[in-house]
Amino acid sequence: MIRAISPPQLPRPRYLYSPVVTAGPWTLFSGMIALDVDSGVLVTGGPGAETRKILSNLSAAMPELQLTREDLACARIFTTRFGEFAAINEAWEAWLVDAASPPARTSVGVAALPLGASVEIEFAFYREDRRE
Repeated sequence: MIRAISPPQLPRPRYLYSPVVTAGPWTLFSGMIALDVDSGVLVTGGPGAETRKILSNLSAAMPELQLTREDLACARIFTTRFGEFAAINEAWEAWLVDAASPPARTSVGVAALPLGASVEIEFAFYREDRRE
């Protein structure tokens, strides 16, 4: 069974899509950009700051969904500023510093992202005990 979820810790979607979907043991997050949860405004400061905000928003939603970093199976990073990927990677590695098993990851350079963002990340979590 597929179930759509809109955790209050994540920015509200501006268009018709589900921010999070569960499907059996999988929890899939739609691509997230660095929006402030309260104002819906994109944070400033470039790719590193945007990545930190995305990961902060994700971290805030994970407890309600009973997810841990160890459940993160895969992440896909999209950026319009691949030349500054070191800043993205620095934020990523700081967030995963204690991870026993880092997730699979794909990084893609793109021409544009929603609302002028320089980083968008989607996440796929897997929990064996969450079969429906």
